[in-house]
Amino acid sequence: MAAVQTTKYSEENLPEFSPMMWSLGEIRAAIPARFFVRETGRGLSYMARDFVIAAILWWAATYIDPAEKSELARSTLGPVGAEVFRWSLWCAYWWVQGLNFTGIWVIGHEAGHGAFSANRTVCDIVGFITHTLMWTPYFSWRISHHRHHSNHASMEKDEVYVPKTRSDLGIPLGKTEEIDWEHYLGDTPLFTLYMLVRQQVLAFPAYLLFNVSGQKSYPKWTNHFDPNSVIFNPSQRNAYYMFPWLCVSHWFIMITYLHHTDMKLPHYRKAEWSFQRGAACTVDRPFLGWWGRFFLHDVAHYHVIHHFFPQMPFYHGEEATQYLKAFIGEHYAASDQNPFTALWDSYNNCQFVEDEGDVVFYRNKKGESVRRPANNTG
Repeated sequence: MAAVQTTKYSEENLPEFSPMMWSLGEIRAAIPARFFVRETGRGLSYMARDFVIAAILWWAATYIDPAEKSELARSTLGPVGAEVFRWSLWCAYWWVQGLNFTGIWVIGHEAGHGAFSANRTVCDIVGFITHTLMWTPYFSWRISHHRHHSNHASMEKDEVYVPKTRSDLGIPLGKTEEIDWEHYLGDTPLFTLYMLVRQQVLAFPAYLLFNVSGQKSYPKWTNHFDPNSVIFNPSQRNAYYMFPWLCVSHWFIMITYLHHTDMKLPHYRKAEWSFQRGAACTVDRPFLGWWGRFFLHDVAHYHVIHHFFPQMPFYHGEEATQYLKAFIGEHYAASDQNPFTALWDSYNNCQFVEDEGDVVFYRNKKGESVRRPANNTG
């Protein structure tokens, strides 16, 4: 049997990447103006739909336990079968209601951007109600999330999912093949799974309370519940924080992580960063198919256009994306990989970026990238 030949990794053989050169105005001119129109009534209809579904599901769930204890269920399914039936119904309820609650959170997200209505007061009322119900501090989150959009993919200024650098992990410089990568990054699959589950369960509250995964230059104890936090400028410190919080569901953490974490996406430093370059550093993913489209309001399916134009309503995302894709071409990123597979791959592979260079890409547990900046960048 002939030996299988493998190509030796070489930085020089990686595909080159050159940042886009268009201005935001040029990109906006390629999108028909009708997609930027915000219809308050239409937004309210989606919100009403979500609340009606939540109420119906909640009402239906009150019958789960009585149904399991009924004589019909016991005689037909037996004690064990009735218990399996009960838990199956609860799992179905948690699945659908969890997605629906995430959709309600997305409505608040739309309002925070001003995409729900052209009226700022309407947006704030809708956002405050929906996010408070989902235990999220709307006004402080709105401020930090706006800062994330304004500085996305900037190593110096972005708010969330800021990559660790080589020096953050204590990895020495040197030839790739001479570094003991197992020593620095060699976690067991079981430990990696534990860390991934911990991220999905605790990431959002940890970010709100302790700035975990946020901008590293912020001082210790930075959080969204202190109006004197560095997150806010003096004019934003009059927000009143009354309501408790609870972490947003695993779905939203998973979706946002996959939006912004991929081996093919660049991050920028200094003058190489611009708003439109940062906006292109996210990935559209057909998350959960029709479930994601219906319940999550296309938040995962058409996220790239949202980063370019945060005030564009989600219900125009599909059509507007076609125009954006046609204009920016190879700079548009999308993936149809199974989201759970993508989550595992990204969590394992996207380990760190270099301390130097104005255009940088993630490296994996072997110190390898899948792209490199062109010679005239970085």
